[in-house]
Amino acid sequence: MATTPRLKEKFVKEIASTLKDKFQYKSVMQVPKLTKIVVNKGIGAAVADKKLVEQGVEELTTITGQKAVATYSKKAISNFKLRENMPIGARVTLRGNTMYEFLDRLMTVALPRVRDFKGISEKGFDGRGNYTLGVKEQIIFPEISIDKVNRISGMDITFVTTAETDEEAFELLKAFGMPFANQKKS
Repeated sequence: MATTPRLKEKFVKEIASTLKDKFQYKSVMQVPKLTKIVVNKGIGAAVADKKLVEQGVEELTTITGQKAVATYSKKAISNFKLRENMPIGARVTLRGNTMYEFLDRLMTVALPRVRDFKGISEKGFDGRGNYTLGVKEQIIFPEISIDKVNRISGMDITFVTTAETDEEAFELLKAFGMPFANQKKS
């Protein structure tokens, strides 16, 4: 029997009605939702060593629990010794239950393991209700064994919502429990 992720239940039972009242929506269907989380990892040194992309794909697959894919360059840039269609990164798009489970692990386990963690910045909103968070080290995730890592690298985590404004997206992520540094936007 499949269980519903904790944050999905929290959204349905608490967050939706709270946001509906706060922004005076006519229907619960107008409440912004989290549609997907995209985890992206650029591997600049992959130009010289192709195995780094395979390791990056493997790490993202381990962290997210879903198969990651390699990303390829679109243009050739001679200064970087980059040719068109060279593998230069890895990414994975999470939706549904795996998205909620990853968000839960990110907030409760991974982010508190960041050195000198004081909360995440609120400057990562794009003006359309999406939020991007940069992580400097992949070793904050407990799934990654530090002994097997030969190069510490970061990743970008993008939260795509149906919110119309950054304020709505901020309130949605804050209601999920996202640890923003100074929560003064409300």
